[in-house]
Amino acid sequence: MEGIIFDVDGTLWDSTEEVAISWNRAIKEQSKLDKVLTAEELQKEFGKPLEEIMASLFPELNIDERVELAYHLYQYENKWVETAPCILYHKMPETIRTLSEVYKLFIVSNCQSGYIEAFLKNTGLGDYITDYTCPGDTGKLKGENIQIIMERNGIKSAVYVGDTQGDANACKEAGISMIYAAYGFGQVDGEYITIQSFDELLSLDIEGIEK
Repeated sequence: MEGIIFDVDGTLWDSTEEVAISWNRAIKEQSKLDKVLTAEELQKEFGKPLEEIMASLFPELNIDERVELAYHLYQYENKWVETAPCILYHKMPETIRTLSEVYKLFIVSNCQSGYIEAFLKNTGLGDYITDYTCPGDTGKLKGENIQIIMERNGIKSAVYVGDTQGDANACKEAGISMIYAAYGFGQVDGEYITIQSFDELLSLDIEGIEK
C-alpha cells in the first residue's frame, strides 16, 4: 500500500458548528432569506456534491440564485474555518504525523476550492499531506478525483478513509478499498473494514487491505 486518501468532514474533523456560523452570517449579510441553518442540518448534507447540498438546503431559490449564494457561503466559510475551533477527531493530528512516516497521505473531498487549504492552515498539517483535490479544483466528483490524485502522484495502490455511502460509491468507481470511519456523519451498506476512532488506523493491517 503506497498511499492513504482521506475525506475531511466526518473523517478528519467536524466543522459543522463553525460552518453553520459562517453560513448564517453570509445568509444574513448577502441575501434576503429569513433562514438559520443548524449544524445538524449540515451534517446530513456534508459529503454530497455541492450542487445537491444547495438544492437541498435552499429549495426556494432557482439555480442562478443558488450559484450566487453559494459563492458567498464558501467565501465566508473558507475564511472562518481557517482559525475556527473545529472539532478534531481523537488523536487525528498525531495519527496523521505517524502515518506520514510510512505512507504518502492525500485528501480528496467533495468541497469547494479553498476548503482543504483552510483545514490544513487550521490544523498545521500541510507538511504531512502530499497532495489534495476537490470538485472546486477539477470540476469532477470524488471517484474521478481519487483517480486524478493517484495518477498525478504515480500511486498504484491506495486506500480511502471516509464516512458516507457516497465515499463508498466513489471508492468502487475508483477501484480502491475504503476504511469506514463509523464515528463520522453517515452509514454505509455492505461490509467494510471499520474504525470507531481515528487513531485505530495505527493498529490496522493497512498493507493487507484489498479492494
